[in-house]
Amino acid sequence: MSASPKPRLPTVLVIDDEIRSQEALRRTLEDDFDVFTASSGEEAERIMETEWVQIVVCDQRMPGMTGVEFLKTVRSQWPDTLRIILSGYTDAEDIIAGVNEAGIYQYLMKPWQPEQLLLTLQTAARVYRLQQENQRLSLELRTAEPVLARRVELKSERVKREFALDGMVRTPASPLNAVCGLVEKIAPFDLSVLISGESGTGKEMVARAIHYRSRRADKAFVIEHCGALPDQLLEAELFGYKRGAFTGAYEDRSGRFQQADGGTIFLDEIGDTSTTFQVKLLRVLQEGEFRPLGATRPQSVDVRVVAATHHDLEAEVRAGTFREDLYYRLATVTLHVPALRERAMDIPLLAGRLLEASQKVLGKVVDGFSTEALACLAAYPWPGNVRELQNEILRMLALADSPRLGAELLAPRILRTPAVDQQPDDLLDCIAVDGGLKERMEALEARVLKETMIRHRWNKSRAATELGLSRVGLRNKLLRYGLERA
Repeated sequence: MSASPKPRLPTVLVIDDEIRSQEALRRTLEDDFDVFTASSGEEAERIMETEWVQIVVCDQRMPGMTGVEFLKTVRSQWPDTLRIILSGYTDAEDIIAGVNEAGIYQYLMKPWQPEQLLLTLQTAARVYRLQQENQRLSLELRTAEPVLARRVELKSERVKREFALDGMVRTPASPLNAVCGLVEKIAPFDLSVLISGESGTGKEMVARAIHYRSRRADKAFVIEHCGALPDQLLEAELFGYKRGAFTGAYEDRSGRFQQADGGTIFLDEIGDTSTTFQVKLLRVLQEGEFRPLGATRPQSVDVRVVAATHHDLEAEVRAGTFREDLYYRLATVTLHVPALRERAMDIPLLAGRLLEASQKVLGKVVDGFSTEALACLAAYPWPGNVRELQNEILRMLALADSPRLGAELLAPRILRTPAVDQQPDDLLDCIAVDGGLKERMEALEARVLKETMIRHRWNKSRAATELGLSRVGLRNKLLRYGLERA
């Protein structure tokens, strides 16, 4: 292993018309400094034009120009260089001129003491480093604000693109198009929106799309999951509290509504809140103000409220478990996000998008899905919706050893098509096609073939053995019914 390079020593320029004095200064300093020497101010200027000099030690009385005169030149041309005068004379005028005109760092008397001189220059070197660091920090501070502003702007643009309607993956025939069309219409207006749909359907993404297409897009988008906390904690989270409001409240804390002021607050699973809390939330929506826990005065707030639930709130209003007045405050506009099984046509496209994201998360790249894997994904009902699909793709990618994600990587529950678990009457319904006995038997045969292939993870040898066919016979039937892998 090669040795690390030796750190560069600080540089000092010694100017003295007496050669013996030059050499004495060099010997004293050369262990701790990179030393340059000159016999006159003119020679010293030439050195400084070509070398990086941090400290100048200059004799006061020299032929041609005095030390103060030379250091005045240094001050004007190389202001960062620290300037030190050596003199055997205690002329007050020289000292004053040195301080006022040349901006000297130190005035040392001859004869100088080696220890004192060395200590003075070591201190000067540290001062120089501090000066340079301060200049660097000052420059960073001057440039940081526009740089940070640009970073924030770029991040905001990226977030807006990510959560725009174009980011909601769908095909032209998807029922999600109707939802996106409604979002486009209502987003510019400060109307409360209630989003319904099963867990995992993407209600939060719809809420974000509303926010980023509204006039509040440059303000905060704040999320609170209302079903995860008891009333008191939820109230503290949403409205904040004052110091001493309850045990453990050691300082004032702003709530979600205050954080969202000027922007949008997303209240997820609003249907899980108690009627007691609903009364307090209603006041915020009606009056535009709230009172933090322990506060004596209410605070005004300007927020757009978007709420979401997987419950049927209309039914709960009729049952008396959800306040009717709060419901109508929240549901100025209602949106229903369809379950993934209701938009199976989107699954291949959505799976591809989720695979791209999964590859970034895991740092693993594949070529995509096999035809049979996509067919299985499209056939599964996805009770957990998009969230379940995302987790399944992550799992498949983690287990994959080949360039394409095949059906053999799928979880057993996904490999089973609905027909496998159906009752006989249901199966008859699925094959009740138009036509005679031949057509119906062919439909049944195609169904049995597909179920068997999926169950054996598209292994033709095992499927052929189960069905009592040769591999060639099985392949011919798969080709006949369009079930052969691409």
